[in-house]
Amino acid sequence: MTHRVALSFADGQTVFFDVKHNEILLDAAFRNGITLPVDCREGVCAACKGLCESGQYEQDFVDEDALTESELEARHILSCQTRVQSSGAYYYDIDSSLCSNKELAKVTAKVTRIEKVADSSANLYLELTNQETRLDYLGGQYARIKVPGTDVWRAYSFATASDDSTQLQFLIRLLPEGAMSDYIRERCKVGDELSLEAPLGSFYLREIQRRQFYVAGGTGLSAFLAMLDEIVERKNANNQIANTQFKLFYCVRHEADACELERIEAYKQQLANFDYQVIVSQPSDNYQGTTGYVTDVLDADDLKASEFDMYLCGPPPMIDSSIEWLKSNGIDNGKLYFEKFIASSTS
Repeated sequence: MTHRVALSFADGQTVFFDVKHNEILLDAAFRNGITLPVDCREGVCAACKGLCESGQYEQDFVDEDALTESELEARHILSCQTRVQSSGAYYYDIDSSLCSNKELAKVTAKVTRIEKVADSSANLYLELTNQETRLDYLGGQYARIKVPGTDVWRAYSFATASDDSTQLQFLIRLLPEGAMSDYIRERCKVGDELSLEAPLGSFYLREIQRRQFYVAGGTGLSAFLAMLDEIVERKNANNQIANTQFKLFYCVRHEADACELERIEAYKQQLANFDYQVIVSQPSDNYQGTTGYVTDVLDADDLKASEFDMYLCGPPPMIDSSIEWLKSNGIDNGKLYFEKFIASSTS
């Protein structure tokens, strides 16, 4: 039995490799050409300290001076003592260039479908041209895509979970003017070949141990679609998360900007405790749904009731105002993860 493991680093780089069941993480990394820092290899010096952000593991021996009780409870690990029990993700607070000779994956993919799904966004579907290639990434991470016929690269979050498929999906905001937006509107056709670099980003799904709240602004929804796909996969493999509360707040400017609602609704059938709310900041006169901003909808008393994780992905003002709202309401019992995106220039 083997498990797929991701190692993420402080510079946002992530590498993947296979680990044998119960194999020491450090040994597996070295076997795959990833030279994690190490000194004693006895669980004493803490040079190989990392953080398990998802997945199951056991540790052989950890000296009390290497990791404190609170660090152990927070899932800090020593790579030289960690036996991998499942697929998972581990974080190291160092630059990837210090310990990895693996380069960022560079692949090509062909357009299989373009679908406008809202007034301001479209789904771009791609298929890897090399059917033997496996493109690994974590739900929430992104790829850089080169706009055909230009030297311009743009970053987009994956909209599906990574699996053995060669199919990829990206939810792309259509700007009035923009290199990728103009390409999709004017020139994109089935069969076009695009260059990609991936995976990138430190915004991804961690271990699910407490209530989950997801705040998506516009096409920031893309990252959460991938995360929710990954959650469904995890639930099928591990029933422990079946009773976890999941709540998605999907924020858009106009109701016509909302998309993928059927897919979001389907998650309610796959996850017993999943719910979502669409929030429109500039609704039409006839709109009957929830209006305003996410800070108008969040419930301070509910958030204070128990520990939670909150992930935010979208425009900087949405994220900044949400963080400030949490602080002003004295809510400090949650872990926050966020990714801000800014509209690309026209060039």
